[in-house]
Amino acid sequence: MKDMRPLFADPKTDFVFKRLFGTEEHKPLLVAFLNGLLELDEEHRIVDVQLLSPEQRPVVQPLKYSIVDVKCEDARGTQYVVEMQVLNVEGFEKRVVYNVAKAYTSQLSGGQVYPDLNDIVGVTVCDFELWPQREPPHVPMLSRWRMQEQHGGARGLEQLRFVFLELPKYDTSRPPRTAVEKWAYFFREAPNLQVVPEVLAERPYRDALEAARVASFTEAEWDAYVSEGMAIQDERGALSLARKEGIQEGEQRGLQQGRLEGRLEGLRASIRKTLRKRGLALGPEEEARLEGCAELDTLERWFDQALSAASATEALRGA
Repeated sequence: MKDMRPLFADPKTDFVFKRLFGTEEHKPLLVAFLNGLLELDEEHRIVDVQLLSPEQRPVVQPLKYSIVDVKCEDARGTQYVVEMQVLNVEGFEKRVVYNVAKAYTSQLSGGQVYPDLNDIVGVTVCDFELWPQREPPHVPMLSRWRMQEQHGGARGLEQLRFVFLELPKYDTSRPPRTAVEKWAYFFREAPNLQVVPEVLAERPYRDALEAARVASFTEAEWDAYVSEGMAIQDERGALSLARKEGIQEGEQRGLQQGRLEGRLEGLRASIRKTLRKRGLALGPEEEARLEGCAELDTLERWFDQALSAASATEALRGA
């Protein structure tokens, strides 16, 4: 029923994220978002960007619905790979580095030479804690990374930079104050809002909420949004179920065969089920390797790799 719909759609889904930040109509939102997260002063603020085609994005093998991205370039030539990641998978940090590095090196395919290469900034919004450690040195909700000389601390080689916004680290004990906090609040709370809150009543946050207003969706757009939300929940549930089933199976077998053997067998079952759910088949060689492995640490690592590996062989790499 239409009256059962929320007021605003979840900006973390592919359809809404790209509606907000990947269209010419709402390009000012992308500019404001980048300026907010990069915390640029007036002299260095981005005033305009050019959206780049999907064909210019690096090709990676993530889970189907866990990553959405937009790529753009500012007037100075700096390119931005803006991503929303909803699930934490094995090798995620390496994938981010690969994506940014790929965007940097792919510029040469257009005939440029090394001096013409533009800087790349990877901007990633995470719906999970990538660095959960609370003890110093802890990583704040918004973190920016670039290369630094290890002895004297001099900064250089700044062609590749990384920005992360970890949404679960948002402080819910008080209203948002800064631009970064307001963007984090928007991403976290938009689908739960019943009215436009005072803290988001100014631009660009008000414009972002208007772009996410469900009443402006066509029926086809609403159906696409609902399908994407269900797909993300299915992915999250499948991964959670695979781990839970493996643990349960291990516990049951543990009662009969001993705790260690039961845990080993449970992990083998989890790996098989995870690969099967992702449409990846174990060949005879991989099956024999999996069945013959009696190292708990190795099987746990293989399970984590199975969540995002492009093949069964890749999932069982390393010993």
